[in-house]
Amino acid sequence: MASSNPTALVMTGDSTVAGHAESPCINVCVMNAGSGLCEGCWRTLDEIAAWSSASDEQKRSIWQHILQRRKAL
Repeated sequence: MASSNPTALVMTGDSTVAGHAESPCINVCVMNAGSGLCEGCWRTLDEIAAWSSASDEQKRSIWQHILQRRKAL
């Protein structure tokens, strides 16, 4: 079961709703110049730009990158 809390989605890795990858966006859109990542969703600009046209498989791959980035902290 997916959480309605975007932060919980990132923390638990539960990023799907009814089989579709849910956006990691939490409306905190600030790019970190040092890391090149959005401080809200942990995506790169390329990942953010590609999201709307990405397949569910590609979106799940982006989610895996996000989870790996958070674990690396």
